[in-house]
Amino acid sequence: MPKNIIAFGEVMMRMTVPGYELLPQANTLQYSFSGTGVNVASAMTKLGYNGYLVTKIPDNPLGDAATSYLQRLGIQKDFIARGGKYLGMFFLENGFAQRPSRVTYTNRLESSFNTSQAADYDMNKISEQADVIHFCGITLAMTDQVRENMKQLAQKVKERGGIVCFDCNYRPSLWEGSYDQAKPHYEDMLALADIVMMNEKDAMFILGMETDKAKKDEQLMELIPKVAEKFAIKTIAGTHRKINSDNTHALTGYMYKNNNFFFSDDRSFSVYDRIGSGDAFASGIIHGELAGFSEKNTVDFAVASGMLACTIAGDTPMSTETEILSAMIEDVEDIKR
Repeated sequence: MPKNIIAFGEVMMRMTVPGYELLPQANTLQYSFSGTGVNVASAMTKLGYNGYLVTKIPDNPLGDAATSYLQRLGIQKDFIARGGKYLGMFFLENGFAQRPSRVTYTNRLESSFNTSQAADYDMNKISEQADVIHFCGITLAMTDQVRENMKQLAQKVKERGGIVCFDCNYRPSLWEGSYDQAKPHYEDMLALADIVMMNEKDAMFILGMETDKAKKDEQLMELIPKVAEKFAIKTIAGTHRKINSDNTHALTGYMYKNNNFFFSDDRSFSVYDRIGSGDAFASGIIHGELAGFSEKNTVDFAVASGMLACTIAGDTPMSTETEILSAMIEDVEDIKR
């Protein structure tokens, strides 16, 4: 029987500027629906699980369009509440070479999800069905009520023996009070989490941990074990990414478990659509843990999943286990027949 993977998060409308144009240059936009919860729930369905999304979307034609899109991704709608008028939106300008991609958010705090109440969700039923529940730091940045909904749901799933996964995903533009405002809420979620996506910057800036190391690899090796011990986290994973001079990206994944670090092979690849690759990596870690992969195979699988997500248009990972396992082999086929 497939396990139930439930993600809590906002459905957003993504408005993409064509090609590598900037917003002031463009006169057309292409829309789709996404969000970290959407991406994780969809990715897990492609990996053979039952993917659910806990969210609230408008009860109007815009909400109908979003619901249809989620159903095409294979996401179950049992825990999707309807009501309100608005979806949050973001505009994406694709980066090129030294110019990074840029995301501009609009209308988020008035969205149906970010004005939802705990009563909109059947938390007892959700916690009963959740084998794994996924939360994101982007959602944590929204409103006091959304933060309370997250913590209540995480606590209920934890109490019933489910696995709580938390992706730090700190976004400076979403926290008016910067790190000081974010820290207590991150600490609350980390204390409930079994699997965490984070890096050394999260430990230093969000949690305020100190190190005299200058190199990021050394900072990682010193700080991540301290985070795991302090919050009793079983697994911490993340990536280091850099952009090469030829505009390809280089990605290395890591995983800390049982007092040991495990590192992926280094992968370099061309990028078609960058957004959502972190969610693909997180989904790969969750799958590796549930499927009983070794730690090394898990982090290699997750990096290959993140790499493939960069080759697919849109935010949402679309790769199957077979496709990801194939991508773990360095040779690239011209046409798969």
